[in-house]
Amino acid sequence: MSEPTSGGAPSAPGLLEIELRELGGKKNGERQVLDRRMFFQLFVFDVAQGTTKSTRDSLASAFCEKKVPFVLYQDATSPTAIGILVWSDDPAHFVDAVLPMLDRAELIQRREYTMLGRTYAIGHEPDLEHAILHRSIEYVQKPGYDWHVWYPLRRNGAFEQLDGHTQSTILREHASIGMAYGRTGHAHDVRLACHGLDANDNEFVIGLIGKELHPLSHIVQTMRHTKQTSEYIAKMGPFFVGRVMARGE
Repeated sequence: MSEPTSGGAPSAPGLLEIELRELGGKKNGERQVLDRRMFFQLFVFDVAQGTTKSTRDSLASAFCEKKVPFVLYQDATSPTAIGILVWSDDPAHFVDAVLPMLDRAELIQRREYTMLGRTYAIGHEPDLEHAILHRSIEYVQKPGYDWHVWYPLRRNGAFEQLDGHTQSTILREHASIGMAYGRTGHAHDVRLACHGLDANDNEFVIGLIGKELHPLSHIVQTMRHTKQTSEYIAKMGPFFVGRVMARGE
C-alpha cells in the first residue's frame, strides 16, 4: 500500500503496513483521506401491552429534549416492540448519552436485534466526506422514507480466499442492483462494517430505506440471485422491519 499509515509515519521495513483512515477516489488530483467515520446503533425493545404508544412518545420527547439524533420505529411484526436508531462519529456517545436514556424498567431489550456498525469507504468515492459522514444520515432522516429494514450478514471464508479482481467483479454485480433501486427512488441502502462489534461475529449491517415496504423485500429477493449471496453469504438476519414513528436531529 503506497499510502502512509494513520498519522503519516511510514511503517518499519518488513512489518505490516496499517492504514486506519478511510480512502476515497482522487479529488483535484489528490487521493482523498478521512480519519473519521459514522457509527450507527439499533436497539429493539419489548414493552408492556397497552403502553407502546406512550413509551414511544416518552422516548421521542426525551431524545429531543437532550438533542440526541434518533429514528424511532414501531416494529411491524409486533404490537409491543419498538426500535430506536442512533448515530455519532464518537462511539462513546452511545455509552455516555444514549444508554442512560434507555435504562428504563419498561424497556426489555431484544439483544438478538441489537446492531452496531460503522460507515466505511470502498476507495472510489468522489466525495469521501459526504459518503462517510453524511449520506447515511440523510437516508435514515429522509422525509417520507418511513419503511426501514435492518439486518446483519456474514460472508463465508471462501470469499476471503478469492483474488482481488474476482472479489471486485462479484461486488460490482451486487452494487449495480443497489444503485438501480436507488436511482429510481425505490430503496436506499446503508452499508456498515461491524467486524469485531457484533456478538454473533457478523461482518456487516445493512439498512434498506424506502417509501414503501414492498421494494425493500424485492431488493432482498433480487440480491438472492447474485453470486455473492447465492455462493458466499454464510448467514443473514435476523431482519428488523420498522416503520418510522418519530425522528429527531
